[in-house]
Amino acid sequence: MEPALINGIPAHALLVHLVVVFVPLTALALVVCAAWPPVMRRFGLALPLLALVTLVSVPLTTSAGEWLEKRIAQNVLVARHADLGDGLLPWAVGLFVLSAALWWFYRRAYPATPSFGGGRGSAAGVSIPLRATSVVLCLAVAVGAVVQVYRIGDSGAKATWNNRFSAAAGDNRG
Repeated sequence: MEPALINGIPAHALLVHLVVVFVPLTALALVVCAAWPPVMRRFGLALPLLALVTLVSVPLTTSAGEWLEKRIAQNVLVARHADLGDGLLPWAVGLFVLSAALWWFYRRAYPATPSFGGGRGSAAGVSIPLRATSVVLCLAVAVGAVVQVYRIGDSGAKATWNNRFSAAAGDNRG
């Protein structure tokens, strides 16, 4: 079942807001959790669940966009927006995989204890090179995902609003 209309409005125009909010939010949470273990311990399962919601929102929005694309006049701007939109799924998969891996790693490194400190699972047991590598990898995927969302949004705004408004107030083009 392809999404079509929600309350008479193309579903893509509404679902795109999920992607615009959840991709940067997931990217930020991923980087913060990778860089600061105490934050990751507090986030817990919420990080991969957030990334899962983000991952699911991308194909839903893309599918709704493909439905809409078949029902509007084609031009270069719409084609560019659609091409860029198709490139977001790998970034969303990357956010999800890294979020799940980070959660799994910290779950093993910091077992559930009342104090999170001392003994098994203490910060001393975490390899600094491994932490640094995970931070760099998470940062690279997070930045790539956010940049891709920006590029898609910019192209979508241009496709939607190109020559459809006047910069001068009161100049109605019809």
